[in-house]
Amino acid sequence: MDGIIDEPAWQDAEVAKNFKMVLPMDTSFATVNTEVRMAYDQKNIYILAVCYKGLPGPSMVESLKRDFNFQKNDNFIFFMDTYNDLTNGFTFGSNAAGAEWDGTMYEGGKADLSWTNKWTSAVKDYPDKFIFEAAIPFKSIRYKKGITEWGINFSRNDLKTTEKSAWAPVPRQFPTASLAYTGTLIWDKPPPDPGLNVAFIPYVLTGFTKDYVNKQNLSAHAQVGADAKIAVSSALNLDLTVNPDFSQVDADKQVTNLSRYELFYPETRQFFLENGDQFSNFGYASIRPFFSRRIGLTSNIIAGARLSGKLDKDWRIGVMDMQTTDNAATHIPAQNFTVVALQRKIFARSNIGFLFVNKESFNYPGTAQSAESKYNNNIGIEYNLASAANLWTGKALVLKSFSPTKTGHDFTQAGNLQYADKYWTIGGQYEVVGANYNAEVGYVPRQGYIKLNPYITHLFFPSGGLVLSHGPQLNFTDYYDGSFNSTDYRNYLSYQVTFRDRSILTGLVENDFVKLLKPFDPTNYTGALLPAGSVSRWNNAEISFFSVPQRLFTYDFTLDYGGYYDNGKKISFANDIGYRFQPFINIQLSNTLNVLRLPQPWGDKSFWLVGPRVDVTMTNKFYMTGFFQYNEQAKNFNINTRLQWRFRPASDFFIVYTDNYLPQPFYAKNRGLVFKVTYWLNN
Repeated sequence: MDGIIDEPAWQDAEVAKNFKMVLPMDTSFATVNTEVRMAYDQKNIYILAVCYKGLPGPSMVESLKRDFNFQKNDNFIFFMDTYNDLTNGFTFGSNAAGAEWDGTMYEGGKADLSWTNKWTSAVKDYPDKFIFEAAIPFKSIRYKKGITEWGINFSRNDLKTTEKSAWAPVPRQFPTASLAYTGTLIWDKPPPDPGLNVAFIPYVLTGFTKDYVNKQNLSAHAQVGADAKIAVSSALNLDLTVNPDFSQVDADKQVTNLSRYELFYPETRQFFLENGDQFSNFGYASIRPFFSRRIGLTSNIIAGARLSGKLDKDWRIGVMDMQTTDNAATHIPAQNFTVVALQRKIFARSNIGFLFVNKESFNYPGTAQSAESKYNNNIGIEYNLASAANLWTGKALVLKSFSPTKTGHDFTQAGNLQYADKYWTIGGQYEVVGANYNAEVGYVPRQGYIKLNPYITHLFFPSGGLVLSHGPQLNFTDYYDGSFNSTDYRNYLSYQVTFRDRSILTGLVENDFVKLLKPFDPTNYTGALLPAGSVSRWNNAEISFFSVPQRLFTYDFTLDYGGYYDNGKKISFANDIGYRFQPFINIQLSNTLNVLRLPQPWGDKSFWLVGPRVDVTMTNKFYMTGFFQYNEQAKNFNINTRLQWRFRPASDFFIVYTDNYLPQPFYAKNRGLVFKVTYWLNN
């Protein structure tokens, strides 16, 4: 792979061209030309894209780091529906400087970029174009055996002309990743059988830690473990892990939490990601019966296995089993986690899904000290609606939990329906969560409520001028108790203006009501509580702006002013500032300030959250990230730096350094340094 069109295969290959514009409008051919060629042999799929530049000058890229931000890079990416089911597949590509992009496709138009596998690519830059060339092994993807047609689409993003285009036309309200709008890749004969497909990925690490809080001396440790990937068929994969380690995963981005509920942080651990949508996307954002970050949260994972993929053209399966150790310090017993997911495709793009989740504790103490129950089960079924043209989407869901100490009122049901075209988005959602519904391996931050959420959005498209589109959104979110008494609501009217240069301005006015069902500290800091039954009403206004993404200097801000609990006031200001010395250095500074003005015993409080981040990418295989976070509410200053060298496809060397400080008085709480090597071996 060298990004040069000098092989005879490329001279003879058929050319896909005449891309259609998606943005700013989807009514014409693209003005920025792209030409794509594809070929294959017994081992690889090959792709070459000639991406002509719309305007002279250097390409706009953020950095050379993998899985870049689509909106901030000139790029070429493509999407393969290898099962031809309009729902699942794979995506690959790169930005104009050669930073690679890879991920799995799920729910017909979403990409999980945390997935990675073995493939190679190269980009060569010319004054009038850049050329992307890649080889993707058949062993690295999953596809239906014997099939002779795949869905496929190619996407270009050109920042200087603010144009996004696709080979197969896609309506502008949908992402170019939408598998409902792919073209067709026709094979002259079925793709070759990848044969025996086994990958073994061992790791070795050594690390040093020091705990200043507990006055522990510097300690060293070494660890080994391994993952394995075994292709049961061309569309079904068995993943195994023994003594897994996730030290190289990015630190979570902290936020100031002024809500009454637990925050959600996404899963980024590699083992849980491939085909993970069957597990993690069952339910809604606030009703997840399974959340993989619960596994290994309080104790170490010993080993695990996961079988996932397609059984045939209509059936998908996911079975996972994980075993953890006990944790004597926190009285957590050894636990086993089992998850079974089945999905049956119906109609054009819809499906019916089933999920079973079991958590079982071993050597359960059965004492008040134990922080975990002996067992917790969840069982559920859902119907996911997706019309052929993706205009109608929706879901209907029923869940039941089983726990030794919580019985009755342990059902959950929910549903939504949405219609979305170029001008209108109209929809609604309801949720009914039982007071005893218990998902200990899930994410369900509140129980015992009924939620109703209708919304409507309309867009106008001026024929010319600086504004590309503008329009209002009206949203009502109301919560009730089991007797349908109102407990809280958030209703707002917003207006968004999208400019032709891709900058966005949004204004919002909001009305809130809260009746506390439990005591609550409105600062999540002082420990003083408002009593249950307290009623608060307030209004607030918000304005936000996101600058032109193609410039070297970018910024955005959100200003929120209004009322708060107990007749208080809240002022929030958040902004991000970025500058890139492309393609090698990308600097981001995130700041959030929340100012609360409350009566005693809280008084006036302010919380700063500051998070500078520096990405240095020497090449698209060698990069360093420095991430610093100061969280005044959490009383923590954190440093996380990571150096990564991808010395061969899917094989890496990491150096990770972490440091946590107590800001006042300023002293170290703990430090850690890890050296880790992973190596991908396959037949």
